[in-house]
Amino acid sequence: MIDWAVNPKTTALINVDLQNVFVEGYSISSPNGPEVVAQLNRLSAQARKAGMLVIHTAQETRADQSNRGIASDIVQSYLKSHNMERGGIGAGSDAVKLSPRLDVQPSDIVLIKPRYGAFTGTDLDLILRSKGIDTVIIGGIATNVCCDTTAREANMRDYKVFFLSDGTGNRGLANLTADQVKAAVLATLEFAFAQVITVDGMIAKIQAGTKPAG
Repeated sequence: MIDWAVNPKTTALINVDLQNVFVEGYSISSPNGPEVVAQLNRLSAQARKAGMLVIHTAQETRADQSNRGIASDIVQSYLKSHNMERGGIGAGSDAVKLSPRLDVQPSDIVLIKPRYGAFTGTDLDLILRSKGIDTVIIGGIATNVCCDTTAREANMRDYKVFFLSDGTGNRGLANLTADQVKAAVLATLEFAFAQVITVDGMIAKIQAGTKPAG
């Protein structure tokens, strides 16, 4: 199993989609959404202290649906089955706003993305490379959709990826519990795409990376 060291100067934290619709109060919200936000607020504070870039993504499509593409068929069907078709993740809805629980500071970047992955249809890769970043830490909601997709996209672009086992949240699917879904995702990512780590483990690596050499 891979075990990378962390250089805060070349590492960014990506908090994926900590929006109202995914955090709490909606039929598709993660059961542990508030706890995930609290964990990532704690990690974000440590990251900023170490001089790291903190990015918050938000999945949002145009209000006129012009950039939904094939996702419109899939997503709208899913949202309808959960009584969410009105507003959904369209721009301007309360659902897409970042959770008020999330600590967003002026030094952070808020990145609007139209698809599950944070690299698709955005300038995330440009932002990271222009700042000399080669490593990303990924947490947020949902473990098995937007977090997983972003981790795979980052890996395919040759970024080192840390994926937070207790800094991500998700719902159950079909006959699988939320824990079963997460276990499958973490096992797959650890096998081929990322180093899976706890928030405390990540904080320890950040702190170790800020200590003077020698």
